Amino acid sequence: MLRIDSVKLPPEAGMGALAAEAARLLRVREKDLLSLRVLRRSVDAREEVRLVYTVEVSVKDEASVLRRVRSRKVSRAVPQAAYAPPAPLPAPAVPPVVAGAGPAGLFAALVLARAGQRPILLERGRPVEQRKADVERFWTTGELDLTSNVQFGEGGAGAFSDGKLNTGTKDLRHRFILETLVSCGAPEDILIDAKPHVGTDFLHIALVNLRRRLLELGADIRFESRLADLDIRDGALAGITVEGPAGTYALPCRQLILCPGHSARDTFEMLYERGVPMEAKPFAVGVRIEHRQADCDAAQYRQYAGHPGLPASTYKLSCHLPNGRAAYSFCVCPGGQVVAAASEAQRVVTNGMSEFARDQENINGGLLVNVTPEDYGGTQDPLAGIAFQRRLEAAAYDLGGGGYRAPAQRVGDFLAGRPSTGPGRVKPSYRPGVTWTDLRQCLPDFVADTLAGALPLLGQKLRGYDDPDAVLTAVESRSSSPVRIPRDETYQSSLRGLYPCGEGAGYAGGILSAAADGMRCAEQLCQSIEKGS
Repeated sequence: MLRIDSVKLPPEAGMGALAAEAARLLRVREKDLLSLRVLRRSVDAREEVRLVYTVEVSVKDEASVLRRVRSRKVSRAVPQAAYAPPAPLPAPAVPPVVAGAGPAGLFAALVLARAGQRPILLERGRPVEQRKADVERFWTTGELDLTSNVQFGEGGAGAFSDGKLNTGTKDLRHRFILETLVSCGAPEDILIDAKPHVGTDFLHIALVNLRRRLLELGADIRFESRLADLDIRDGALAGITVEGPAGTYALPCRQLILCPGHSARDTFEMLYERGVPMEAKPFAVGVRIEHRQADCDAAQYRQYAGHPGLPASTYKLSCHLPNGRAAYSFCVCPGGQVVAAASEAQRVVTNGMSEFARDQENINGGLLVNVTPEDYGGTQDPLAGIAFQRRLEAAAYDLGGGGYRAPAQRVGDFLAGRPSTGPGRVKPSYRPGVTWTDLRQCLPDFVADTLAGALPLLGQKLRGYDDPDAVLTAVESRSSSPVRIPRDETYQSSLRGLYPCGEGAGYAGGILSAAADGMRCAEQLCQSIEKGS
């Protein structure tokens, strides 16, 4: 097999044009191509708008073809190493427990189940089918379910997002995760797209099928079951307390993979009370900014805007300001909507979501400002970041006028220092609805000042980003966990048997990285079992 990198074609070119270009680079006739497979696909809109492919092809007499080739884009294909899961082990008398059925917990449980460990998977929320109905009711009526919402339930916070699966790190586990999702119903495009996304709609399908696979492998999945306490003896975990549908019960537990997600604030408080070491960490807060998708496409794709061969455009922006702060885009959702993501009463939280088609009118993304422990008293109190988030969310709830309406402001009004009274060209997508106001009334001064300084700078990088009619909706406060639970080289806390894992524990930043971290924790747990330690 031969590999050809950086094959650039205009958006209107199809697979026939790709095969023709591959044959040209190989200096063979197109009919001499025995097979062609796309390995990777991306969009390059920096100068001319082009689709960029990496392909794998087979031809007769590859050695002689390679000798004739003049292009540096062509090389002999090297087989990619595959993920090797832990070998099956005897099932222990006390099964390991995984707390949290977000990406980290689901893939930790999958690795353990494949190794014959028959894990117990606890999830404080509900299965995704029920959860979807609970969330839709909240968005329609403003009636928040504290058990089942955008933060809590099967799939974690990522189940109501854009379902982005890109990451800046390389790991053999990533391919395994993508292939698992595809086998559970996710679109096959995620195997080749440079910026893969599943979309909320396909994520829900994949979650149901992944649950079925876990059950077939012997996992014990318990929904509406919250980790309430730890039984610690001589510095090691001996059991846990679970609050479930039938009441509270004690569960023997020697190994616990803890995947709390970034919003399990009561869990962090319980761990702190039990003396589990944790530390405050930097995170970011800000707003959601919404533009018309057509305007963003026009700014980036130019004459190709709206072309059916191109995906909805997205962006990744950042800048540093003279005040020492940084502002950056986060979790951009093309063709999506801003969603109500509260998990506590009388607090407003925003997030973004897209379905796989990304075909709604607006594009939205977080516009965030970095926050350090020094900003919120975290150098003395590891839970101070949670208190800081809660203050912002309560202020946003009050400014929104109750009922989980979110405060909103047009960019032009925000920069001019005047309250907004209604929308312009960009119609806000947030439900249950927005209240037009002045966001400085709910944002800390350093956050508001940094956003005001950043918007014109980011508008220079992406035309129209600081459009006066763009909509800012507050508050985006759950971009990442405000705490980290330290762990050693065995992935355990100083409390032996406790494996802090995923985004909530401070070790991941998205669906793919969280799932990979869950796998690593499960692998370490299996090694511990194998060694008898």
